Amino acid sequence: MDISLKGKYALICGSTQGIGLATAKVLASLGANCILMARNEEALKAALQQLANDQGQQHGYQVADFSEKQQIENAIHQITVNHNIAILINNSGGPKSGPIAVALSHDFEAAFQQHLIGNHILATAVLPGMKALGYGRIINIISTSVKTPLPNLGVSNTIRAAVASWAKTLSNEVGKFNITVNNVLPGLTETARLTSLIEQTAKIQQLEIVDLEKTMINTIPMARFGKAEEIANIVAFLASPAASYVTGTSIRVDGGRTPSI
Repeated sequence: MDISLKGKYALICGSTQGIGLATAKVLASLGANCILMARNEEALKAALQQLANDQGQQHGYQVADFSEKQQIENAIHQITVNHNIAILINNSGGPKSGPIAVALSHDFEAAFQQHLIGNHILATAVLPGMKALGYGRIINIISTSVKTPLPNLGVSNTIRAAVASWAKTLSNEVGKFNITVNNVLPGLTETARLTSLIEQTAKIQQLEIVDLEKTMINTIPMARFGKAEEIANIVAFLASPAASYVTGTSIRVDGGRTPSI
């Protein structure tokens, strides 16, 4: 099975921590030249030092705040001028939690910009290079809410579903160029995002954090939270030549928690 990414350039968004950083590490270990993108330059520099380079990889980074359209456009222009990106990992922090009934219109607009519009800017910018290479992998890290809306995540549920629909539509249009588009849906994964959600929920429900964690783990058939590396391994497979006939899918990596088939 061919999972080597040697010589290929990969752009990984939100790659200074959590699933994004874990993904960059795995892709680098398979030989990819990784370009990291996030808003904190010092964190990007630190993340860069954690990537393997034993296969002659040349890694780099670009600074961009995903809530700022112009910053995304400037950053991707700088990248595509110099490289044909073969692998794009769309990933950024989720919208703030809360009931949908109290969400403001601005909350939806901001989330739409950060996730769907940001993804679209990056994807359309790298597509010409992917076509020239005859190889392309666009992978979106979204959420299991695409399958089953999650409580207290009204804005996130709405926007994540829009991203999944965008991705499916794009996959239908670019498949003939040997470009695949897929979504990875992490479940409850040990990241800063999960820690924040647990703390907020425990405060609202007036529960002890340890008790809430136990309750959440009891909803997972595998009886534990996932690890960022476990999500990254699925992303790496989808990025590889081995996944050449997988496109237009949304793959859950959630320990079996999502109730739908």
